[in-house]
Amino acid sequence: MQQIIAKLNSTGLFIQELVNRPRQIGAVLPSSKQLATAMARWIPPKSNAYVLELGPGTGVVTEALVKRGLREDRLIPIEMSPKMADHLRQVFPRATIITGDAFELDALIKKHAPHAENFSTVVSSLPLLNFEPHLADKLATKIRALLPPAGKFIQYSYNIGDKQPKAASHFKHVASNVIWLNVPPARVSVYQK
Repeated sequence: MQQIIAKLNSTGLFIQELVNRPRQIGAVLPSSKQLATAMARWIPPKSNAYVLELGPGTGVVTEALVKRGLREDRLIPIEMSPKMADHLRQVFPRATIITGDAFELDALIKKHAPHAENFSTVVSSLPLLNFEPHLADKLATKIRALLPPAGKFIQYSYNIGDKQPKAASHFKHVASNVIWLNVPPARVSVYQK
């Protein structure tokens, strides 16, 4: 029963933020478990490396990352919405939840998580196709600087065609698949430094 109440609360929070901040929310509904699992499968399980999550929203993908075996204390989500960030702090108390703009990820990590130095993966739910090319390029440059050689950048998009996200040119394309059991269907793309 508590899981049902928690799910209703997080869905209600998502809808409230969608109405109040429509330009910051890149989805019409929270990500499906199928989409979250498709993203999480690419992180190294039971690793001591850190994972940076950009735009976690209410934490559907965050939950999948933890279920995959990521230690919660190795998870650093950056969420712009203060309400969603507070929600994430309640659900994932051992993660380092940062409230802020993902485009400032380097400064935010330095200020709020200076202990995090070894990142293996960046998982992004940001709507990169909605951003101006120079902004997406700036973000991709920061993500690339954060990752070690062979580090992974995982991004989903509602564009299920072959069009690559604007940040893709900074990475080698590793894999891509469409998740039909999501509203709307989404493409998960995996890139490597």
